[in-house]
Amino acid sequence: MILYVNDIQINVLQGMTIMHALIHTGLLEQVVSGRKVYDEWGNEVGLDGALSEGIKIYVR
Repeated sequence: MILYVNDIQINVLQGMTIMHALIHTGLLEQVVSGRKVYDEWGNEVGLDGALSEGIKIYVR
């Protein structure tokens, strides 16, 4: 499944969560340090949120 984290395209397996995508991109430490994760519409999302094809998430 292809998705985007901070506009970087990554491939993850079906059933993985937002936390897995952050681990894959090395951004989980930033979230643990206080940054938050948002979807492409600016809604805050949780680390256990489901991923879907083409989703765009941002760490801010």
